[in-house]
Amino acid sequence: MPVMIERRASRRIQVGSVPVGGGAPITVQSMTTTKTADVDGTLAQIYGLAAAGADIVRVTCNDVDAAKGLAEMVPRSPVPIVADIHFQYRLALAALEAGVHGLRLNPGNIRKEEHIKLVAREAKARGVPIRVGVNAGSLDKDLLAKHGSPTPEALVESALTEVRYLEEVDFTDIKISVKHSNVPMMVEAYRLLAEKVDYPLHLGVTEAGPPPAGLIKSVAGIATLLLEGIGDTIRFSLTADPVEEARAGRQLLEFLGLRERKGLDLIACPSCGRAEVDVIKVAQEAQAALEAENLPIQVAVMGCVVNGPGEAREADIGIAAGRGRGHLFIKGQVVRVVPEEEMVGALLEEARRLVEEGLEARLAAADRGAAEEAEKARLQLVEIRSDPNRAEARKARVEEVARG
Repeated sequence: MPVMIERRASRRIQVGSVPVGGGAPITVQSMTTTKTADVDGTLAQIYGLAAAGADIVRVTCNDVDAAKGLAEMVPRSPVPIVADIHFQYRLALAALEAGVHGLRLNPGNIRKEEHIKLVAREAKARGVPIRVGVNAGSLDKDLLAKHGSPTPEALVESALTEVRYLEEVDFTDIKISVKHSNVPMMVEAYRLLAEKVDYPLHLGVTEAGPPPAGLIKSVAGIATLLLEGIGDTIRFSLTADPVEEARAGRQLLEFLGLRERKGLDLIACPSCGRAEVDVIKVAQEAQAALEAENLPIQVAVMGCVVNGPGEAREADIGIAAGRGRGHLFIKGQVVRVVPEEEMVGALLEEARRLVEEGLEARLAAADRGAAEEAEKARLQLVEIRSDPNRAEARKARVEEVARG
């Protein structure tokens, strides 16, 4: 049975058509890297991000031309757009006029209370939520002086000060982030914040860097919190094509069981001396072929039939090698045996049929004798490779010594 993650109770806000918090599905965000004034180029990237799994996309609004671009872009976007605002509160007002679905304000560089409250009043009038986006790299100088460095406590204090300004003008459509590039500090900051507020939280390790290190850091921080039930929306901040961010975020939620699977989940054994094929090569070929089909299933590639089908019985479909043959199985039950060179093609064909026809139909269509042939090959391999470490002889000798 899958483990259910008990999520932290939070308020719900609405970012355009997408609910955030309050038990809504955890959402994936990313950010465009194009010049916002380039409307067609930015929209093309937004469509790519949406296709990769982004539910919400943030777009920089750093000048008047960018704000004008938003006015043209928002009605044509497939997902809600959040305007990213730094330094100039008037650009937040302009973004609201352009029709954006959300604002991100950085407390580290928009400091005047009256400006923040003015933006909040205008956002409230339009029903537009605000993310209080604290970042360790742009923390207010007074807080840095007080705490000595961008500590978790400093990040949380920055967020709560900004939240207080918003609440003083009766604005509560808020989500909060307290991002840090140091994973343990990021995790601690969110834990502290989660104890103090019930607003939805946006998770991220800021400035994580390029893959693979950036992916590892992001997963370490974000997954830790999600498994504790903390977090309502996430972003992988990678130095890479933002499509990689969206895809990674979506996959993480699927692997944790927090979103329904929409894409491929390929599992494969790490290979060992029992492998009958080049597992790495077969797995790479299978992944490329199946990803091109965008099939929402879990697929297993196993190096031998000795333990393969049994170990991967929870996979929707899989293939295991044995004695020059590929043993195709569905939920651990062998349904076809094919020549080794046809393994990947047969796997792809059967995967398509499984998605189209369903589990019961494909099990009913299993080749007669396939399971028997697979068991025969398995027993042959067990006999050939049985007791390679002479465990039985050793155990007999141990017992002999022990009994004197």
